[in-house]
Amino acid sequence: MKVYALDASTGAKVWSFDAGFVIVSSPAVADGMVYVAGVDTNVYALDATTGAKVWSFSTGSYGFESSPAVVGGVVYVGADRLYALDAATGAELWTFSSGFAFDSSAAVVKAVVYVGSYNGDVYALDATTGTQLWSSQIGSGVGSSPAVANGVVYVGSIDGRLYALSAGTGAKLWRSGRV
Repeated sequence: MKVYALDASTGAKVWSFDAGFVIVSSPAVADGMVYVAGVDTNVYALDATTGAKVWSFSTGSYGFESSPAVVGGVVYVGADRLYALDAATGAELWTFSSGFAFDSSAAVVKAVVYVGSYNGDVYALDATTGTQLWSSQIGSGVGSSPAVANGVVYVGSIDGRLYALSAGTGAKLWRSGRV
């Protein structure tokens, strides 16, 4: 229910913010702000020094379980759809829907957003417009967050496998056996 800021040297509480509901996301910190998402349908932007709420954005109906990613002044966070929000104001820039939840946290690399959905697809979206660049069906729902390195998107699936996809095309490069 609360987000805490602790002094890194002593562990003493600097501030806390009570959202009133459970916060399951990891915080993202950028440009003097702390961004967290709650199951109460809100994303919160907090002043990193004081913990004061600067803005909040609500889906209106579906809680957030993914962690925000903040890149280039934009907060990317998933719930019933993937949302791109202006980091300074909380204004909605664009949304993308797969028809299923986005509990996977987004990875943003070279102006492309990579995210998995519970429909079993991994998506690559233009970070500025939200336009779908490609999707790749990996068989089962995606709850893990993608990692991107050297032109490859790595993502785990509910089917117990790890998948490697081409970051440029979404083509499956390989999949592991059940882990």
